[in-house]
Amino acid sequence: MPHSYRTVLLERHPAGYAVLTLNRPEKLNALSMELRRELVSALEELRRDPAVRVLILTGAGRAFCAGLDLNELSQPTSANSARAFELDPVAALLQFEAPVIGAINGVAATGGFELAMVCDILLASTHAQFADTHAKVGLLPGWGLSVRLPRRIGLHRAKELAFTARFLSAAEAEAWGLVNRVVPPGELLDAARAMAEEMLAVVPEVLVNYKKLLD
Repeated sequence: MPHSYRTVLLERHPAGYAVLTLNRPEKLNALSMELRRELVSALEELRRDPAVRVLILTGAGRAFCAGLDLNELSQPTSANSARAFELDPVAALLQFEAPVIGAINGVAATGGFELAMVCDILLASTHAQFADTHAKVGLLPGWGLSVRLPRRIGLHRAKELAFTARFLSAAEAEAWGLVNRVVPPGELLDAARAMAEEMLAVVPEVLVNYKKLLD
């Protein structure tokens, strides 16, 4: 039976795809323990559902995901800081065998950038921005960004983003080959849905096996 969630929205479409939305817009969809727990659970639920053959991942409000919830982690009486990396949404997303389309609606920073980088396709709103702020907050990436980003845009550009922590605009991200295409904000989900339906028109077994082969 499908679960109900507080911090993620889950929509199944009869055509065969699902839309999973990070839903803490007031916190820029920062990855609290609750959000990570529910995201991992929702991904496992979808992974086990044979009717879901493509996934769209996006964020509510003006951000895709601002990374880990640093305010939560800074609470001295909270056990969250000790368990910060136990719930790994990137690992859960990597276990999803079907194609994942990232619909990047706004800021994707640090852990949110890592989450975006494991999507198979990236569609970006003109409002999207990408930032690797690990060095600025005193952390090293632990979810694979240090490998995936240089492979996508080249080592020197990845170092520029890592060492300066600057925000990369959607236009720059497209020029650098980080995203597949950039569309107006009001067209982002429509573009993602249209792409999902194109993917659903191919042979299902080949879709999954081709993803494995390319990866």
